[in-house]
Amino acid sequence: MAKLKQQYEAEGFYGIGVHYAENETNIGTLWRSAYVLGAAFIFTIGRKYKKESSDVTKAWSKIPLYHYETFDEFRAQLPFATVMVGVEMAEGAIPIQEFDHPPRAVYVLGCESRGLPESVLSACQFVVSLPGSFSLNVAVAGSLVAYDRVAGKGGRLPKRR
Repeated sequence: MAKLKQQYEAEGFYGIGVHYAENETNIGTLWRSAYVLGAAFIFTIGRKYKKESSDVTKAWSKIPLYHYETFDEFRAQLPFATVMVGVEMAEGAIPIQEFDHPPRAVYVLGCESRGLPESVLSACQFVVSLPGSFSLNVAVAGSLVAYDRVAGKGGRLPKRR
């Protein structure tokens, strides 16, 4: 078998999504941020997304959104060797500024009112927390996680057409 000669600008990929989102506008905003900050995809678990005006970049046409009815369905569909990272204000969470982002990762955010359930947190290989003492809007939190990942990888963003 011949060796492949492709070269990629950056190793790995990431996806980011929300477990039981309460506000569909947040999904549109997160989708836009994820696209701008180089995510390969976004996802929802437990609540479908319908197109909102907050997606002014038409990110839906550039990176996919996957929907899963349950967390178990989501876990079963994770790409091979992908690390699951929960984002939560939880005891023992790693402050994001100290976190070394894995090359292949999915970041799971919870809704603002309830956060991530213990069953999801315990399934994650890592749990990270954002600075501050109060919960952030889920789209803002996701945008900060995506930015931290990009900044930690040397600021390399995919080239967009």
